[in-house]
Amino acid sequence: MKIDLTETTSSKINQALVSARRAIGTPAIGMVLTLVIVTDEENAYDALKSAGDASREHPSRIIAVIKRVSRSPRSRRDARLDAEVRVGSDAGTGETVVLRLHGELVNHAQSVVLPLLLPDAPVVVWWPEAAPADPAKDPLGALAQRRITDAYSAEHPSAELAVRAKSYTPGDTDLAWTRITPWRSMLAAALDQQSVDVVSASVEGESENPSCELLAMWLADRLQVPVERTRSGGPGLTAVRMETKNGTIVLDRADGSLATLSMVGQPDRAVALKRRETAELLAEELRRLDPDNTYASSVKFGVQRLGEAAAPKAAAPKAAAAEKPDGPSAAPAAKKTAAKKAASK
Repeated sequence: MKIDLTETTSSKINQALVSARRAIGTPAIGMVLTLVIVTDEENAYDALKSAGDASREHPSRIIAVIKRVSRSPRSRRDARLDAEVRVGSDAGTGETVVLRLHGELVNHAQSVVLPLLLPDAPVVVWWPEAAPADPAKDPLGALAQRRITDAYSAEHPSAELAVRAKSYTPGDTDLAWTRITPWRSMLAAALDQQSVDVVSASVEGESENPSCELLAMWLADRLQVPVERTRSGGPGLTAVRMETKNGTIVLDRADGSLATLSMVGQPDRAVALKRRETAELLAEELRRLDPDNTYASSVKFGVQRLGEAAAPKAAAPKAAAAEKPDGPSAAPAAKKTAAKKAASK
């Protein structure tokens, strides 16, 4: 069911939601969070489709905020709110409100969104593109427990990681980090199988792919060894090599779907490592709403430090450790020493 509202208010939108639910016999219970999407008209369709697919796992009230900025001085002064309410089959497993803000209202989006949030439920804000430099200080970001950005959508994705590191606040995360969860899990499992010291590593992938940079920083941060970032034609992340005292561990994915894991003393194994759709990435991030400490540590490591030799700590074994995944957003890594102490998320 769809209801279009022109020159409306937050109060009228809430009334329309109640009326729509009554009309189709759908109660408001069962929705677990409010997902606020901040986007533009061009990208709204894809973002709403991904959010709708993710809502099948996480029933949500989805609020899309589309800021319609006019070049006309008069139009900039004239504040207006148009809305579209979707309930039932048109809104996945929850309900969707599409807000189009005009004029001066563009600068006060939080005042429109606040009355529409589900009571006593977590709030997640997602910027599919054009995320603010400091999401936690953004008026809409300040309403949320979790803030999701995507460095891949930036004009300079690798440089965007430095922006994310500088402004990091607990609750921030990035889909460039979510994309490498399967890689981190597989590398953690590989290191779990062998009690070896990793002495160096390399990460191969497309140029200007922030997921490749994040994986390299994660390895360097957790293992405390030099990590080289090399370029390939893709697609995306193509290979990781870890040099150990017993030989080389290689996880190679040349086609973006099926990878091969090679380890000394073991036969090569084919593992599924497909490139995932945005809806899958979003659903993963919505499974946990606590701060992602491993993401914070990795992104703050800094791209410029890759390849540097890490000095071993006097009181610790020469080989540091990567942690095992304890959830979809946890950084999976395993201690490469015999102790293999799991690092907390």
